[in-house]
Amino acid sequence: MLQPQDALSTIPAGLRDPLIAEFKDLVQNYLERKWGPAELSGGRFCEVVYTILEGHAKGKYANAPAKPNDFVGACRRFESNTHVPRSFQILIPRLLPGLYEIRNNRNVGHVGGDVSPDVMDASAVISIASWVMAELVRVYHNVSTAEAQGFVDSLAERRLPLVWKSGDLRRVLDPQMTLKDQTLILLASASGSRVGVDDLIRWTDYHNRGYFLRLIRQLHKARFLEFHAATNKVEMLPPGSDYVSQLVQNRVHKS
Repeated sequence: MLQPQDALSTIPAGLRDPLIAEFKDLVQNYLERKWGPAELSGGRFCEVVYTILEGHAKGKYANAPAKPNDFVGACRRFESNTHVPRSFQILIPRLLPGLYEIRNNRNVGHVGGDVSPDVMDASAVISIASWVMAELVRVYHNVSTAEAQGFVDSLAERRLPLVWKSGDLRRVLDPQMTLKDQTLILLASASGSRVGVDDLIRWTDYHNRGYFLRLIRQLHKARFLEFHAATNKVEMLPPGSDYVSQLVQNRVHKS
């Protein structure tokens, strides 16, 4: 399994570090429902990816990200690079201008829509950026698509200020939070992975196992999480993820 410290190790740190940092900022802003900052992170992410593709094609990387004057035209020129993987030649260069366009020219609202355009735009940004990250990992590390996406999911770990971590131990730092909220926040902090019920019991420091299992089944029934009884593990479902995002946002507003 690819380890975080080994991610994209053949790319110079001057490009690799900002790439990972921008992606993590994008994810964090999206989870906290900061749509504007999420879109801005997507724009900076494009500039880093462009510089990486350029370095890969030339066989020599720049020391830091750079933005071409004509971003669309520069991306189109990548299509003449027949010596690179097709995703570096066609797919990513065609995705980046759209991602960049959201950052530059989608700052106006639309009257009468059922969904905020900021939500839709930020959702598009995070989906495209996640795919691009996974493809970079897949190509540079010669791994399967599933393994590449799993690694990207691990990079997207939620930096929740409520959660303290030390080794394999986690704690919610607000003991006044309900057991339900603590459980969902701890699960959310685990990067989309399946988490053992016993780990959640240990992390919440709760001692009534019977009641905790009833809570897990209630959250499963409410579709906040999926309880895999055969393995005694749980994983977050979209309604649970939305619930945690709102919890985080509410605390941001209170602080």
